[in-house]
Amino acid sequence: MRFFIFLLITHLAGAITPEQAVQNAHDELWRRFVDEHHLILDYVGLKGEIVRPTPEDCREMKPSALSWGVPNEDGPMFNGLYLDAACNRWTITRKDEDRAKARRLIDGLIKVSTIGRTPGFIARGIATDGKTTYSMGSNDQTTPWLYGIWRYVTDGVAKDEAEKKNLVTRFIEQVTILEQNGWKMPTDGPPSKYRGDFLKPGWEGAPRILFVTKAMYHFTGEARWRQLYLDFANEKVGRNQRTRLEFCRTGMVFDPGQGERHSWTGSEGVICLRALWEMETDAAWKAAYAEGLRHSAELSAKSLDLIKKFDVNGAEVFHVDWRVMNEAWKPQHSEADAVDVAVAGLRVQGKASPRMHIEKDYLREPCFAAWVVTLCPDREFAMSRRTAIEKVITHYDFSRVYLSQFFPVESAWWRLQLLKT
Repeated sequence: MRFFIFLLITHLAGAITPEQAVQNAHDELWRRFVDEHHLILDYVGLKGEIVRPTPEDCREMKPSALSWGVPNEDGPMFNGLYLDAACNRWTITRKDEDRAKARRLIDGLIKVSTIGRTPGFIARGIATDGKTTYSMGSNDQTTPWLYGIWRYVTDGVAKDEAEKKNLVTRFIEQVTILEQNGWKMPTDGPPSKYRGDFLKPGWEGAPRILFVTKAMYHFTGEARWRQLYLDFANEKVGRNQRTRLEFCRTGMVFDPGQGERHSWTGSEGVICLRALWEMETDAAWKAAYAEGLRHSAELSAKSLDLIKKFDVNGAEVFHVDWRVMNEAWKPQHSEADAVDVAVAGLRVQGKASPRMHIEKDYLREPCFAAWVVTLCPDREFAMSRRTAIEKVITHYDFSRVYLSQFFPVESAWWRLQLLKT
């Protein structure tokens, strides 16, 4: 009996609180995953090992022009999404060190928006020479870039009016260029001129185009942006000819063919809905965005239990050298070519690194799902999932994972704290 009591005491003594787990996640992210360009990396070794692409890799489009599967594939995406956590953390703590880290993330966003030769191009990551990048970005990189700057400015994290004005100017310039390009994301060279489109029907585009036009009216006060926002919201699009506002009311749906649960890319539409809900003053429209956020949270909540499938002590292989994907490399002459080569390369990488698949399915998904739940403005619903969210937060040993995509647990935690106030 004494032995069992001893085991219980030992277990309880070693138990970690959600607050401690969030701090561990924060420390590990900044220790291993934020690079010298102030960009969040996709993955590194447990000691911080990284095989960064060379300028030659970028020019030769290896493993693909899209750079899927390389360790610095999603810099603007992750920086912009993580700014939700960084800004909320500063809102609560008011610590200079937290503001400084949020600013580092902004510096990373500025870097990827100025490193290319093409106006409006948002680079994914930076090669070993500190100045070369792959040619193709995407709407999934541009949306968080815009959201991160909007969140930083809107939450008052900018230290003075000059910093705020500079960032608002950059936001306006970026959106103006996108409008001039028919709301398509410019690339910085072959194999295609564009990659991504804010006018896609359905969940892929509706919240994004409404967010950027509403934010432009919010920042500029110009009536034409308000009219564009209203016109886009009421325009019927897609196979079923539904208004974009109705797509937003329906909320998140997962990308076709991407598996049963896919909160990480779906979250980009959710942050746009959240921003729209915060900016909207019309009661009926605000209620539509709130409904979409609630539906999105309900869908993501189904992913929280996936932590049960993640073995913290798993010893599966994870290769940090992405060049194994070059086995599937072919010349690329179009966007479709780049996608085909990228997908083929990911299959090769998946076979070589079984741990990567496990972390994507059972770490990335529950962590993003927890955040999506807390983006819901329905306090009662979000708090009803608090226990499940805290289980996600405390489940992992962040020092023993390779992917950086545990960072949404911070976002979830700080939003829970805001819901308490």
